Amino acid sequence: MESSGASGDREKHVTRSPIFLMGAAGVLLLAVFAVGYVLLGDEEKERGPSTVTRGSNPDALDYDLDPADIADVIPKDGIPALDDPVFEDPSSVEWIAPTEPVIAFELDGDARAYPLAIMTWHEIVNDTVGGVPVVITFCPLCNTAVAYERPVIDGEVTTFGVSGKLIHSNLLMYDRATGSLWPQATGEALVGSQEARDLKGLPAQIVSWEDFKSAFPDSDVLSRDTGYERDYGINPYPGYDDVDEAPFLFKGEVDGRLAAVERVLGVESAGAFAAFPYFRLRDQSVANVAAINASVGGEAIAVFWKKGTNSALGNPDIAAGRDVGSAAGFSRRVGGRTLTFAARAGAIEDIQTGSKWSLFGRALSGRLKGQRLDPLEAIDSFWFDWAAFHPDTEIWSGR
Repeated sequence: MESSGASGDREKHVTRSPIFLMGAAGVLLLAVFAVGYVLLGDEEKERGPSTVTRGSNPDALDYDLDPADIADVIPKDGIPALDDPVFEDPSSVEWIAPTEPVIAFELDGDARAYPLAIMTWHEIVNDTVGGVPVVITFCPLCNTAVAYERPVIDGEVTTFGVSGKLIHSNLLMYDRATGSLWPQATGEALVGSQEARDLKGLPAQIVSWEDFKSAFPDSDVLSRDTGYERDYGINPYPGYDDVDEAPFLFKGEVDGRLAAVERVLGVESAGAFAAFPYFRLRDQSVANVAAINASVGGEAIAVFWKKGTNSALGNPDIAAGRDVGSAAGFSRRVGGRTLTFAARAGAIEDIQTGSKWSLFGRALSGRLKGQRLDPLEAIDSFWFDWAAFHPDTEIWSGR
């Protein structure tokens, strides 16, 4: 993987639960409570430098998906999916802080925001966007927000629920037509009559509420009117994104090239995989934005990063979470040419035309105004989960 980029300490906030107390070793514990499981940390720690060398051979790591690795955690539907979501006009919403994270999803001009303040408690929303039946998902244990088109099974469009099971700590969804189990990270059925069937992935990003509203003023946002009583806005996994802690229920060896819960943007292009660590994107930023030009699978790609999006998995109050930023991946090919991007004075520009681009891959001004970059198959993830499902992934070195 070749790349070039245009030119903080990690805050740790960990709380103790009144239900469970930590051991001296600071091991995370699992609590079946409220959403089904609560993750707790121990002490404040500073992140050491992450290695970029391969360390262990990824091909030797035992990450093949095996139904024997499925962990039963809570009862089926113990975390209730939302089947009849209610939406609000963003202009009337005052309960979401500007830097709170939301899943941004747009299809055929229909844009919607799914706040992680709600998604951490429900994980799955069965919706119809732009006339297309979709499922919007978030796995708090892996920090993965993924959208799929809901498939037709036995002549009808199915819906999905939370199985209460995990594979490599990743949410296992089940379809309500056959009960087959689908890892959220891959969208390929692992168990059941639909085994080996792939769901059609759709682009989704974790961004700040402020950035979403600015980009999509005529949109909708998922309402707290869900039919369930939950502490929306409270993080049920306080301290979980501590990079010095181990992920829950992960069977196998953690790829030691990065800390297990280091945030990455995982990118797939032309059959190749690459991980872009958030802390390196931040280090390459100029006036709070970064633009990385890279080649993955022989294809010219860009990764954009912007400061101003909170973590949903650190501070007990999501609105007060630490700033981890947002990232997105795109093809650099536009209209038959390959663009090169740079961060300049707080904006992302292409050097060929000087057009300015948004975090959503839209040209906001300049000769290319109105053009859009093609999104890559890219998801936010904790490193351990991305590496588990993509053991041959490369890691962007930061240069």
